[in-house]
Amino acid sequence: MDHRHPTRCPARTTRRAGTATARTAVLLLALALLAPACTGGVEGKPGAPGVRDPYFPKLGNGGYDVTHYDLTLDVDPDEQTLRGTAEITARATQDLSSFNLDLDGLTVDSATVEGRPAAVNRAGSELTLRTDPKAEDRLREGETFHTVIRYSGSPKTITDPDKSEEGWLPTDDGSLALGEPTGSMAWFPGNNHPSDKATYDMRVTVPKGLTAVSNGVQAGPPTTEGGRTTYRWHTAEPMASYLATLAIGRFETKTSKMAGGITVFTAVDPESAEASARTVARVPEVVTWEAEHFGPYPFSATGAIVERKGDAGYALETQNRPFFPGPPSVGLLVHEMSHQWFGDSVTPASWRDMWLNEGPATYAEWLWEEEKEDTPAQESFDDAYADDDNWAFPPADPPSAANISDPPVYGRGAMVIHKIREAVDDDKKFFALLAGWTKAHRHGNATTAEFTAYVEKATGLDLTGLWKKWLYGRDRPAADG
Repeated sequence: MDHRHPTRCPARTTRRAGTATARTAVLLLALALLAPACTGGVEGKPGAPGVRDPYFPKLGNGGYDVTHYDLTLDVDPDEQTLRGTAEITARATQDLSSFNLDLDGLTVDSATVEGRPAAVNRAGSELTLRTDPKAEDRLREGETFHTVIRYSGSPKTITDPDKSEEGWLPTDDGSLALGEPTGSMAWFPGNNHPSDKATYDMRVTVPKGLTAVSNGVQAGPPTTEGGRTTYRWHTAEPMASYLATLAIGRFETKTSKMAGGITVFTAVDPESAEASARTVARVPEVVTWEAEHFGPYPFSATGAIVERKGDAGYALETQNRPFFPGPPSVGLLVHEMSHQWFGDSVTPASWRDMWLNEGPATYAEWLWEEEKEDTPAQESFDDAYADDDNWAFPPADPPSAANISDPPVYGRGAMVIHKIREAVDDDKKFFALLAGWTKAHRHGNATTAEFTAYVEKATGLDLTGLWKKWLYGRDRPAADG
């Protein structure tokens, strides 16, 4: 977020007649003409067009904090087009004369801010909305405001720096929207950076016979009119935009409840149903097991979306119900579900902190294998240590945006967690440490520096050497170092 102080109007200077020289009078008049108009002692400023993420500097926007997205989408899967309305509630973090939203492709048909038409400017994926130029109508710091964007067109598929595809992906029987790290701006305008989390409501209308699945819980049963069916979804807990998803197609769906009243909703493509049935049925078991290790489950819903093979090339920890590109293994289910704690609830403050997602999630797999399959975590550590791919760079410092999902972020990130476990030397205290971390930053954001400081404070240990060797070091240390 952009927390720059607003520019203050210059204090008025009153002089008695005849006391100012002619030169001073001319100077004062020039300053008055050049000074921006002010009301109430403040002047609006444009919000920043990015939050200076180290890998995606233009991603996200400054000057405001979104609290809620209300999305209404009418989708034609045959033509791969949509008509959308995004109603965005946000709080200004500075006095704003204009602000940006991230939107890649699509046509903006109209935009209003606080019910008044806003001037719209497009430059690449930056959508700039200019509020009323009258100073008294500018958005003030601390003010909650409401923006409505109506848009339409053919959502695009975005190719990441690592060459994977996200955004809007056509499937054999519908469409799929995935967002990590930049893809959400392909299907709705927003503040598309992990540091700005919000709640969501979504209404999606599709041809009768298709199902539209998103995050959260269903806000009432689907309704059909004129050959088209509308599905409503509500996400009550804050969510980063990259975790928002939408899957449209033919799905076999199941809804149930698990302990604590958590809703379990699964949607499986019929082609994947038989092969994935046993693994998907273990969702409540995996969630319960992870809650024992990482703290209470942070959301009101869980589940899974399983597409047919070939519709996407990767799984993703979409909030409440991870996405799988075909029948998942139990290990993959454990990995993606653990992200509900590490990544979805405790979200990285920037994409440099990606290892805070992937290191613990990979270690969750090692723990599952240790407790359920009699494979000690030390054996998994040894395998990762021997893999040269894990030593290309330090997990906390990928060299570029193309590397934030490379092996060191996963394997070496998990090695960092294992080394912490060794340093603590008490599993009860180690798991309490993990649960304390997810509690301390529940539904928030965190940095690597905050994590290392938390671990040292919670354990009372000086782990400078551990961080230097395993988290930031460029050379492979001794395995027992």
